[in-house]
Amino acid sequence: MDITAFHASLDRDAPPAALSAPVEALWWDAKGEWSRAHALVDELETPEGMAVHAYLHRKEGEHWNADYWYRRAGRQFCRAQLADEWQALVAGLRS
Repeated sequence: MDITAFHASLDRDAPPAALSAPVEALWWDAKGEWSRAHALVDELETPEGMAVHAYLHRKEGEHWNADYWYRRAGRQFCRAQLADEWQALVAGLRS
């Protein structure tokens, strides 16, 4: 799925089939469903899952927790605007 189709899918009530858990989490986050997004990556022990987990904690305002998850994901704490980080994650992880 390309990025344009992913953005268009946000008008639906449910995410497209076959999204990876981290990408589905970003989809739910864009819909304002932080808890649902977090549940998808909370125990996901992959670099992609941990990167989205970090982003979600940063969005929540828990920078100390976000920093922990960025390190686990092998990334530095991202200081870009949240919207820019979301866009970069979607572009880099979409399936």
